Amino acid sequence: MKPKDEGKIDEIYTATLALVKEQGLAGITMSQIARKAGFATGTVYIYFANKDELIVKLFDKCINDYTRDHFAGYDPSAPFKVAFHTIWMNMLRYSIEHFHEMVFIEQCFHSPFISEATRKATKDRLLPWRELIERGKKEKLIKQVDASWIMLFVRGSVRDLVKHCAYHQLKITNEFRETMFEMCWDGIRD
Repeated sequence: MKPKDEGKIDEIYTATLALVKEQGLAGITMSQIARKAGFATGTVYIYFANKDELIVKLFDKCINDYTRDHFAGYDPSAPFKVAFHTIWMNMLRYSIEHFHEMVFIEQCFHSPFISEATRKATKDRLLPWRELIERGKKEKLIKQVDASWIMLFVRGSVRDLVKHCAYHQLKITNEFRETMFEMCWDGIRD
């Protein structure tokens, strides 16, 4: 049996991400994905048994990349605001550089394609961030609310900032990044 071509898998993933951004997760079909990738529909079925399998595998890849990038350069022993800044900037950078993936993750997370076990595993991958938030609460640097709400507030503000800038072709300068970080920081600090 001929080995699967990883390049074709990447092309299928790229086509899927573009279609999800253009028309949403629910409405796309395997034939649309194949057409967007420039393949015959049967080629996509060589790599994925069905749309559900494709979506789940692509979600896993995107989440792995997202969580890896989330903690790039993160030092849990750094002062709280420094560590928080690192994670926030990583979230922003990933969301800008991987906009299609961010949209895909957002649409998938609460969809029927993703199992409860996968949702829990995704949350578990973000445990270092939750632990940082708990540390900030313990040090009385941030608001004393459940860490999930703080994480939701931060993720939501980054995601909406990036979406607004992407859809309106606004440039995100380093100065703007820092201003937005300080606004987010002001929103969670005690």
